[in-house]
Amino acid sequence: MTDTASNYPRIAAIIPAYKVRPFVLDVIAKIGAEVERIYVIDDACPDQSGKLVAEKCNDPRVEVLFLDENRGVGGAVMAGYKAALDAGLDIFVKIDGDGQMDPALLDDFVTPIALGYADYTKGNRFYDLENIGRMPKVRIFGNAALSFMTKLSTGYWDLFDPANGYTAIHREAALRLPMKSISKRYFFETDMLFRLGTLRAKVMDVPMDAQYGDEVSNLKISKILGEFLGKHLRNFCKRIFYSYFLRDMSIASLELLAGLIILTFGIAFGAVHWMHSYALHIATPTGTVMISALSILCGLQLLLAFLNFDFSRVPKQALHLTRHPRNRKHAP
Repeated sequence: MTDTASNYPRIAAIIPAYKVRPFVLDVIAKIGAEVERIYVIDDACPDQSGKLVAEKCNDPRVEVLFLDENRGVGGAVMAGYKAALDAGLDIFVKIDGDGQMDPALLDDFVTPIALGYADYTKGNRFYDLENIGRMPKVRIFGNAALSFMTKLSTGYWDLFDPANGYTAIHREAALRLPMKSISKRYFFETDMLFRLGTLRAKVMDVPMDAQYGDEVSNLKISKILGEFLGKHLRNFCKRIFYSYFLRDMSIASLELLAGLIILTFGIAFGAVHWMHSYALHIATPTGTVMISALSILCGLQLLLAFLNFDFSRVPKQALHLTRHPRNRKHAP
């Protein structure tokens, strides 16, 4: 990753522990020596996963944090982030404690951040077609739907598999996160992407294979699609307002406004005159049809131009390159 030990990033592994008692010790044992600190966060686990680690794990890197109430995966990860920030570590890797994520891949997540290519990396299980074939069909459908909604609400059009929890983040990006506002439960991973998007952080996908064993997933995609749809709609509206009207205005802002107005007019104008003609049992005048059709086509064209601009605005540079103290030493 880097050539000298002095520049080697200090890495923390963060493991939320909730109902992972049969797997968590094995996950910890597989974490390599490049990781300086391992935080196991017992999220008020009824199986006392944290107590098991504290009593049975002899790895000196491990520190168990006990939460007084269940905060969900997001709350547990935020607790780990805060501990790693306080310890002055550089890159924080979140690994689930249920054995589905291979700790041997950790370097794949850390390297793009250490080299300055990204502020945040996340797993993507959809690169390998053979791996997709092993996935349950409901997961494939659910992830495809969630991925499309996430692209709209976050602006990261180049990412996929948004519910993937294998992630890594640079401390400079973590410092700028509004940790109290981030969703604490199943929407955590996608809400993280929305928050990172508002920071203009660079995010990269990391190809990986999912491991399916005897673990029981607490996430039922069929039950949360409706809830996620509402939250994505909320984040989409926030993103558009923040990016195109509050923090900046551009030709795309005008294309969006004009496109919505003209499209709405075309649909409403056409519908009103069609219903009027239907009620009177007469043909709708050609001129009326043309006004409606042209308005709809012009509105759609403007919205497509806006989307094309939005595609091009995916962050391309890591923000920590200009904000990390090691990169400020030559500043005046």
